[in-house]
Amino acid sequence: MSARTKARKRALDILFQADVRGEELAIMLATEAKRASSEPERQASWLYARDIVDGVIDNRDAIDEQITTFSKDWSLQRMPAVDRALLRIAAWEILYNDEVPTAVAIDEAVELAKEFSTDDSGSFVHGVLARIARSS
Repeated sequence: MSARTKARKRALDILFQADVRGEELAIMLATEAKRASSEPERQASWLYARDIVDGVIDNRDAIDEQITTFSKDWSLQRMPAVDRALLRIAAWEILYNDEVPTAVAIDEAVELAKEFSTDDSGSFVHGVLARIARSS
């Protein structure tokens, strides 16, 4: 598994936990940063995970607007928390990170949705992200 795939999983954990616990994302990120400082073997994945979460924090309104616009009758609150987090991660990569090819961002999000969410989440996540990618 690549360092970026591991980083996406770490970012997913942070976003999901903040969402489910109703805590500020910045607080969850600080908690994870403290933990990461004691795990030097995971440094490569931590750096990109932090970039993702910082990017979501900095651009959350625009990212959520894109997700809401292209989710076809699904409000953010109605989506499973895992799907919401994955969509935010991949939307940030598509819209704000030129280092990640759009197809990679979508494929990674779909695979994580299949692994961690509902049976229908993979196709849902793919559809929303494909529409975001076409519009950008």
